[in-house]
Amino acid sequence: MRRASKPTAPLLTPSEPVIRSPRMRRRDPRQPDLPFDPMPQRIEPCLALLKPNAPAGPDWLFEIKWDGYRLAVHIDRQDVRIITRGGHDWTHRFPSIAAAARQLGVHAAILDGEAVVLDTSGRSDFGALQTSLGGRGGKRTSTESILMVFDLLYLDGHDLTGSELSVRRHLLEDLVVPRSDGAIRLSEEVEADGAQLLKHACQIGLEGIIAKRRHQPYRTGRTGDWLKIKCVQSESFMIVGYQASVSARGGIGSLLLAGKRGHDWVYVGEAGTGFNGKDAASLRRALDTLKTKTPAVPLKGKNLIFAQPTLIAEIEFRGWTRDGSLRHASYKGLREVQDNAAVFDMNDREV
Repeated sequence: MRRASKPTAPLLTPSEPVIRSPRMRRRDPRQPDLPFDPMPQRIEPCLALLKPNAPAGPDWLFEIKWDGYRLAVHIDRQDVRIITRGGHDWTHRFPSIAAAARQLGVHAAILDGEAVVLDTSGRSDFGALQTSLGGRGGKRTSTESILMVFDLLYLDGHDLTGSELSVRRHLLEDLVVPRSDGAIRLSEEVEADGAQLLKHACQIGLEGIIAKRRHQPYRTGRTGDWLKIKCVQSESFMIVGYQASVSARGGIGSLLLAGKRGHDWVYVGEAGTGFNGKDAASLRRALDTLKTKTPAVPLKGKNLIFAQPTLIAEIEFRGWTRDGSLRHASYKGLREVQDNAAVFDMNDREV
């Protein structure tokens, strides 16, 4: 197995260096440039389509899949804005990333990446990221988080979204130093067979891999240009209630979950593991404030407490049953309201 350069996470063993063009000189932010293309206020992100198997062939580029919050970092001289996938300004939540962006020596740019907190082995830890932000609805700033940047959408007056990925990656590698240990790091390309890479990623406890068509432009939405292949599947679902239990810690036996299909909610089953007593008690307090007699999905059963569809949970699962329910679903944590666009779309489910 070979790779382009040493990854941030301990994924592969070292191999011979590859030939790269010389790094371009640092830009002087005080030097004005000619704005050929106006800098967009926001670019809707390209999203990865979930697939069970890695693609094969030379047209595909592979990266590690990071488990965090998708962010776009807009740099305009010394002004930096950090925008979430849902379009909210979270610059104040990630001061270390904002400070690192100001030091890149670029006049104007838009970086696409994932904010993560790494464990001691270099794996992204979604729970640790949540804790660093003070939990769902928290007001903390995260000084522990870093940005794993994997795309460059705009650079010094040039809109790069129409350029193919290989060109954007080349320019990005000139901008973000590979193997950096700062608050902005390069999510590096890994040259390998996709199936072997996925197997190795799973063996060392990573969430999975991302496959991208190297010759495609940047297109928003789930076009199939980017694919995600996971060791253990994980998606965001809406909590539409819970099953009360007098024996379970915190009073929650299981969470009732739903995906979306258009403007409708579709029941996908329950998650009864993954939360401890403290988590359950916190979830019950939050859900009890959202109680409703009108369920978001038609359900009947004992001890079911329905809630307005407001809380979004990240759920690990092992696949889908024939009737469209999650297999072995386990709770990982809550997503922020600002990420409501991430609720799983049932039209994307593999049948």
